[in-house]
Amino acid sequence: MSANMKRREFIALLSGAAAAWPLAARAQQGERMRRIGVLTPFAANDAEGQARLTAFAQGLHHWGWIVGQNIRIEYRWGDGKADTMRKYATELVALAPDVILASSSAAVAPLLEELLKEVAPRVTQVAVLRESGIAAGPGQFGAIQALAPSLGVEVRAVDVRDAGDIERALTAFVQGSDGGMIVVGSPAATIQRGLIIALAARHKLPAVYPFRTFVADGGLISYGPGFNDQFRRAAGYVDRILKGEKPADLPVQASTKYELAINLKTAKALGLTVPDSLLTRADEVIE
Repeated sequence: MSANMKRREFIALLSGAAAAWPLAARAQQGERMRRIGVLTPFAANDAEGQARLTAFAQGLHHWGWIVGQNIRIEYRWGDGKADTMRKYATELVALAPDVILASSSAAVAPLLEELLKEVAPRVTQVAVLRESGIAAGPGQFGAIQALAPSLGVEVRAVDVRDAGDIERALTAFVQGSDGGMIVVGSPAATIQRGLIIALAARHKLPAVYPFRTFVADGGLISYGPGFNDQFRRAAGYVDRILKGEKPADLPVQASTKYELAINLKTAKALGLTVPDSLLTRADEVIE
């Protein structure tokens, strides 16, 4: 499905819900209207962010929570900057919502490193793009760094908070040879994905990414959780909280669905031949 189709469906979903609010409010006078705060690092017009939030709304519907009838959703869109996200989090708390849902990501960092060596065996120098300001950032890089000697690679950390810094760091990095790139999961990396993919193409860097959306936008290969599925499942947690369960009592669940995606057009542009062992394991191959 195209990004334009996703955007139209998402806008239609919100528009239809908004139109129903006044009528639903009158019809449900005896029922408490609950509020959910959704904090996301995506820009409001980002197709990936819209797809995830549409999945979340569908999950809520499954549990009987209908926008405009018994819930209202307060969205706060981000730009990948930590100060903006803190500002929006403060706004949502000030609204006193019943639930705040934070959009987050996790990376399987060592597996990304192994995938890079599998698709580009000659790589010996690896730039690791990670967001140092989030809790997961140091751990992601540490896991990659620990595995690097056994794979015969040296790694260098590059922070993804600022577009200018990313471009300067990668330009300096590619002065050497046999370079590759790993992008680990973070809000800023997702927001900056267009720039990161363009730089990888410009500098002919084989790169592995944490989420499928990077490959759909022209990246080489990705391995990571299926976020639409996660957002549908998150609606179940929201349902339990709204019905009285304490968030601290809910079990922490890891992702149950991981997706391997490969872009053969990008591989061809980089002069790479993707091994059959990878192609047979792939959930999606873009040709």
